[in-house]
Amino acid sequence: LSLNPWDVVLCISGTIISCENAVVVVVIFYTPAFRAPMFLLIGSLATADLLAGLGLILHFAFVYFIPSEAVSLLTVGLLVTSFTASVSSLLTITIDRYLSLYNALTYYSKRTVTRTYIMLILTWGASICYGLLPIMGWNCLKEPSSCSVVKPLVKNHLIILSVSFFMVFTAMLQLYVQICKVVCRHAHQIAIQRHFLASSHYVTTRKGIATLAVILGAFASCWLPFAVYCLLGDYSSPALYTYLTLLPATYNSMLNPIIYAFRNQEIQKVLWAVCCGCFSSTLPFRSRSPSDV
Repeated sequence: LSLNPWDVVLCISGTIISCENAVVVVVIFYTPAFRAPMFLLIGSLATADLLAGLGLILHFAFVYFIPSEAVSLLTVGLLVTSFTASVSSLLTITIDRYLSLYNALTYYSKRTVTRTYIMLILTWGASICYGLLPIMGWNCLKEPSSCSVVKPLVKNHLIILSVSFFMVFTAMLQLYVQICKVVCRHAHQIAIQRHFLASSHYVTTRKGIATLAVILGAFASCWLPFAVYCLLGDYSSPALYTYLTLLPATYNSMLNPIIYAFRNQEIQKVLWAVCCGCFSSTLPFRSRSPSDV
């Protein structure tokens, strides 16, 4: 096969994604203090994105060096599983943030830990099921006319994935609207109790809204073009459009460590300690709510 520049770009993106998220996974796995629910969910997101990056690299390697239909199904299945788990993990993080504000008094309880494990099991269980479908026979290798814009996935499979994305995005949007209302109300109450100026309340509220806007904006701008194109396109659509919409979708896995992990002060402390050569698993941490990150 002649080398496709778009595949090279996707492979480079996969390499960057893998390196970023590998750092997050290693830090969370080897730091005993990071066993709180919010860190487990961030770890789940980083693991999913790490697998997505590795999937992009393996897809490039197998297409150009070991071309095989069976291997192609495996790599596509890995990509479907990892990207589905990534999007689903974003929803679980949103749910966790909402509950940390809505049920602030009971958040730090065993029930929260149990709920977190249940969400993780459902997230990865559904993602693995989606990823196994092409391997189990739901592919278009024998019937090219049933292919979607992403071969060898069939059109119906990609429609299900796209509809699932829109459902996740709608749920995240509604939850973040509720989070924004709670944050604004809390900021107003604190301002009244401490006799803060109205400008201080305005700055706090604006900062919270800006953070939520960045989170939703990055998610939507990365995934919406690809999700819409999956619904509108078919096997006869130009491959260029698939690359143009799929590449931004991979950028979401590149941005997730920055938005959800590297902005966290506890993770920053560990990273700085590692860089300075003074890492210790017993570093003191200030307990923070997911809504603070």
